[in-house]
Amino acid sequence: MRVVEGAVEIGVRHLTVFGFSTENWCRPTAEVGFLMTLMGRALRKHRRRLHAHSVRIRHLGRRTRLPPALLGEIEAAERLTADNDRLTLSLCLDYGGRTELVDAARRIAEAAAMGTLDPATLDARTFARHLYAPDLPDVDLFLRTSGEQRISNFLLWQSAYAELVFVDAPWPDFDGRHLRQAIEIYATRNRTFGTVEDPSRDAPRSAPRRKPCTPTNEP
Repeated sequence: MRVVEGAVEIGVRHLTVFGFSTENWCRPTAEVGFLMTLMGRALRKHRRRLHAHSVRIRHLGRRTRLPPALLGEIEAAERLTADNDRLTLSLCLDYGGRTELVDAARRIAEAAAMGTLDPATLDARTFARHLYAPDLPDVDLFLRTSGEQRISNFLLWQSAYAELVFVDAPWPDFDGRHLRQAIEIYATRNRTFGTVEDPSRDAPRSAPRRKPCTPTNEP
């Protein structure tokens, strides 16, 4: 909750949090059950407070394996906050970056088989429209806590040009102060999106200097 309130204060528009991965099902059954119960309680406890901050809550990932109690809390939070527009909080539960790409590919294959999509027209933009949240913008800042330095199968497509910042603070201790420090680090980065660096010394470093070009799907 402290991170979300810090993001709202700073003016962040999208915050995506990795709560439970597709691989986490391999953990002991008792631990999985505890985590599911904990996440459901957290949603029930904080959803009205988030709603008061005009935060929109939504789920990313597969829903079929989530316990009914947790799924009910997710859907209640989504309904309550659906019209909020100050910050979108995406909760990744039963989510994996590879799984998202496989699910997108499956949807595309089904559309092609039904004749509603011509494979010859498939490009990156078309592919992105079949992800879990097509309106989710590409990641600008990818934060990893607890001193870990890996992305752990998180938002693989959306993080193609993300700036990575690793912090030592464990996630339970991470708050708005840490978020602000990470954004200050991000502001020093020079983002070129694979093109040549802007030679201008006066250009601000805190914002993208150019958008990534979109290559055609022609060979």
